[in-house]
Amino acid sequence: MPRAKRGFKRRRRHNKLRNKAEGFVLGLGSQIRRTSEAIDRAGVYAFRDRRVKKRDFRGLWIARMSAAAYSSDISYSRLIAALKKAQVVLNRKMLSEIAIHDPKAFEALVSKVRNLAPAI
Repeated sequence: MPRAKRGFKRRRRHNKLRNKAEGFVLGLGSQIRRTSEAIDRAGVYAFRDRRVKKRDFRGLWIARMSAAAYSSDISYSRLIAALKKAQVVLNRKMLSEIAIHDPKAFEALVSKVRNLAPAI
């Protein structure tokens, strides 16, 4: 009886790796050891960057709101303080969307809470 050389099981495992490495270049998708390492590294980056994405978007929303606030002659920090004092429960994402898509509504919101902003 011939010896078993793990033909089917090894091929199935390698094909799983190759499917996960679709689009990888320079041997990272074809050489099994390098493919395995590249998939592990890609998983680490994906895990990390799912969290980094949240930070990046928050920074974007803050930058947008800051620009809109300065066009209304108030700083971002004073605007946020005034909104908290007025108990406005809109998050930064929604406030930045309002600032982009409906500037008049954002201006109305700013003028409503402007007197609550802390003075220098």
